[in-house]
Amino acid sequence: MNAGLRASDVARVIHRAAADDPDLQVHPPVAIADAGKELANTLLCTSADAPNPGELFDRLRWGGQVVFICDSREEAARIGARMIDSGFEITHKPSHITRGWLGLPIPLLSRRVHFLVARKVALIVPGQTTDRFTFHVHLVRSGSGEYEVVKEVPTLDMVMARLRSKWPDLAGEVVEKRARKFTDKIFPVFLTREAAILKIVNRDLPEAYRDRVPRLIEMDKDERGFAKRLHLSWLRNGGEPLSQLEFALQSADLLRALHDEAGIMHLDLRLDNFVITPNGVGFVDFGSAVRVDENLKQSPLLTSLFEELMRTSEIQRMLLRMTRTGEVTSEAISGGLHKVDKAVDCFYLAVQISSPHVNPDLKDLIRFDKASEEARQLSRLTEQILRPADPAKPAFRSAADILRGITQLKQGKSEGDSKPESGRQTSNKILSKTARPA
Repeated sequence: MNAGLRASDVARVIHRAAADDPDLQVHPPVAIADAGKELANTLLCTSADAPNPGELFDRLRWGGQVVFICDSREEAARIGARMIDSGFEITHKPSHITRGWLGLPIPLLSRRVHFLVARKVALIVPGQTTDRFTFHVHLVRSGSGEYEVVKEVPTLDMVMARLRSKWPDLAGEVVEKRARKFTDKIFPVFLTREAAILKIVNRDLPEAYRDRVPRLIEMDKDERGFAKRLHLSWLRNGGEPLSQLEFALQSADLLRALHDEAGIMHLDLRLDNFVITPNGVGFVDFGSAVRVDENLKQSPLLTSLFEELMRTSEIQRMLLRMTRTGEVTSEAISGGLHKVDKAVDCFYLAVQISSPHVNPDLKDLIRFDKASEEARQLSRLTEQILRPADPAKPAFRSAADILRGITQLKQGKSEGDSKPESGRQTSNKILSKTARPA
């Protein structure tokens, strides 16, 4: 902390900021020096801590805030401008408290303690690129004061920058041509599909699950009628930590409901697309989702796009590699190789429940000990799903089967102790225990 900064000054700054922001009351600031390695909801720092906006970005959850105490009004304004350029929104403009004798302001003798509050609203630092072609995703405060997720077609410059970083030797005209194909055709098609899929999910998913997937709030269209921007409900990570077994159970239950009740395949169940909120485990990013009964061959464009996706996606590459190495032998799972199939979701779910800390956003929300009996049991279950005794007749062919297997683990049963329950019977038991009153 700054030399001469008193604990009472810090307390007054926090009290002043929290008076205008209930979020700071729910998530009190933690001094950056005292914060652990896990991502924080709210950090407190001063100019003496000397953090740069990039460091703060990396240490905060998406939507997390930082209370920054500064030495002067000029410094607060300068830091605020840097924060805005680094993926933050200023939620409390540079302000100050006044310190005087006995806490009373005295003209000419009182000292001002300046501060500002900023929220991490960008999903990635502006100007940075990721390994995946993706949309421009950020948080925006609605007219009601609540935050929404805005997912929109990236600009031509964003896509060109991504292409240049991936293929630096490509000629400029080739980069621009490819970028225009993404911004004019591919991204609008997938965003329009995501809006349509979410409408189905929001309508057909049983009510008890609906707050565990994004809700489509609004869609902005371009002049051709394609979606250019979606406004979605924000599923904010947080709440009480879950055991690894409970995480697996809720994930399998939600996937069963998605497949069997809403008739939707997600097809991109990387841990980046899992959230854990006070309502339980949820899935986000339905950009690659497909209806169970959908005939993609009716559209040459969709046929081409999904054939490419089913060859190049991270999930398909992993499935191909593990099939070749013999880590996947189940014909029910390997049948999803290079195909739009429920098996793709079942495969990745089986992998994720055994390694839930791959996503740093979930580390402090899932109690995971690799050496625990719980972890060993789930690892054995994953092995049974992927490499069954009889690959042609696997016991696990669907999300409902995986849910049943996890439920039996939770109940301390072995696979042959009793007649297996159906996925729907298992799900009904879970709902009876977790459903909240309307």
